[in-house]
Formats: sequence, structure tokens, C-alpha cells
Amino acid sequence: MKVVTFGELMLRLSPPGFERLLQSPALVATFGGGEANVAVSLAQFGLESQYVTRFPSNAIGEAAVRALRAEGVRTDFIARGGSRLGIYFTETGASQRASTVLYDRAHSAISEIPADAIDWDRVMNAAAWFHVTGITPALGDKAAAATRAAIAAAKRAGARISVDLNYRRKLWTEAQALATMGPLMRDVDVVIANEEDLQSVLGVEVEGVDVTSGTLDVGGYRRAAERVTREFGPALVAITLRESLSASDNGWSAVLWDGGSGTLHRSQHYAVRLVDRIGGGDSFAAGLIYGLATGRAHDAALRFAVAASALKQTIPGDFNRVSVAEVDALAKGDASGRVQR
Repeated sequence: MKVVTFGELMLRLSPPGFERLLQSPALVATFGGGEANVAVSLAQFGLESQYVTRFPSNAIGEAAVRALRAEGVRTDFIARGGSRLGIYFTETGASQRASTVLYDRAHSAISEIPADAIDWDRVMNAAAWFHVTGITPALGDKAAAATRAAIAAAKRAGARISVDLNYRRKLWTEAQALATMGPLMRDVDVVIANEEDLQSVLGVEVEGVDVTSGTLDVGGYRRAAERVTREFGPALVAITLRESLSASDNGWSAVLWDGGSGTLHRSQHYAVRLVDRIGGGDSFAAGLIYGLATGRAHDAALRFAVAASALKQTIPGDFNRVSVAEVDALAKGDASGRVQR
């Protein structure tokens, strides 16, 4: 089964362990980015995972390609051009010290992608699913145009389409996000978001939620999801529920609204001791795509997605390096963490 993702892969630079940025003269270099994280997870799950982006023709671009291929991701349709790969610096928080992210992505290769850089109909040939996030169109007019072209081609190919809203206030305003993302929703089958994304991108408020105190009203999520389906069109709305108790401990669960049957599915709940929360939402998206694309029932697909993302948050780096068997074992109730011998 072929799944296509499109977005920006960045060079990730992090200090060792829980150090502050440049506390010691060392940075660990890896790669990461919303849609690339999804592509890696899907490859780990055994699907044909095709990742589309634009890399500069230099040593860093080549290293990025090798990193993707090492994870089993297909890179056939990556365009070359531009002068640089985007960079982000991340500092892992602990207890009451929050994790922080600093971006250096202006004029990245994908933000300046030409209209004819990707043959989207060829990319989407025989694709069963296409996934993108709200980060990609926020990179600029050219990336937004490429996102619209990709979604249109996926629609023509008969692929199911998912969008993780992923609002980034450092990239655009709420008004810009709604103006760009709102019209795209009519062609989308599955929307993935948290409460901030719904408010900032679609103007849909989730009532009765205070993530800083861990207060979550599931009824508020249901009403918000119903409104997304009613006003924007997507039949499936997945919302992740994070209770931020500290930078080290989070509650993690999700709901999935099925507008066709009028059913709200609620997942299991995990108390997660965080190792690296970056990529948690992406691994949820990948788990949900895998579950739905392989024919699992909606409630089972949701359980799989939450289990996959809980595991990711215990792994350093952006990528979720877990198997279907490991995720299924957790989703079925084995959360003991006992040594496997």
C-alpha cells in the first residue's frame, strides 16, 4: 500500500541529554520534520512510504536523503534545488523547565519550491493515502501552492487525504492560516489536531479545556469536532488530548469523531514519562493513517495511534522507531514496561 507525504525535513541540532543549548560545545545532529516523521513511522509499519520534498544539492541534502532511506522511506520524487536545508535547535526540558525550539528555516529549499518542481499526478499514481500538515503551506506562497496542487492530484487519484493542522505561530497568523487551510478542508477526509490547532487554524474553540491544569472536557471536544465536520466537511476529526503536568510527565489520549455515524470514539489513557515529546503528534497521525488504511475499525485505529505516539515520546529524536507488533502489544494493555527477554 502506497502512502505519500509532503513537507519540510530539517536538520535538528540538540545539546546532549538535558543540557541547555550550548551549555557544552557539542550539538547532536539528526533530521526531523512533521511529514517526514509520519513517513518514517509508516515505513516502519511496513507500508510503501513515499516522501516528497525539496533538498539543496549539497552534502547536507545528501545526508538527509540517506537518513530517510535508512529508515525505509522511498525518496524517488524528492526535488533538488535551493541553497539550504532548514535548521531547528531543540532543548529538552525536565520537570518544571519547558522544552524549547528555535527555528532557522528562512529561505529553505522547500519554501522556494517552483510550481513545476514536482509531477504530482505521477507521484500520486496508485497512492492509497496522502498526508500533509499545516506547517508546509505556512512556509510561504510557493509551498502553499505546492500543497494545493498535491491535494488536488491526490483527489484525482482517488487517494484518501489527511491533514494535521499543526499551527505554528512563528510562521503565520491565525487569519492567514484560516484563509489558506479553510478552503483545503473540502477535499480532506481526516483532520488531525489539538485544541490550539482547531482554534488558531479553523477558528473552532474547544470549551472547558485547560491543558496547563490538566482539565479536559470530552464534551467540548465532541462539540468542536461536530462543528469542523458541519462547517468544513471532513467526516473524521481526530483530536489529541495532552495533559501537561510538567515537562517530564504528561497525560496522553485522543478522541476520534466519525461524522458519518455521529460517534465519538475515546481512546485509552497513558501517563507518559517524557524522553522526547517532539514528533508525538506525528506518530499519532501515522498510527491513525496505518489503522484506517489497513481496514481497522475506527476505535481500533484510534487505540493503535495513541499507543504508537505514547511509545514515540519515550524515544530520543523525531523518528518513531517501533513496529506494529510493539504498538499492538501496548494497545492491547501491556503497559508494564517489563524487560522483554
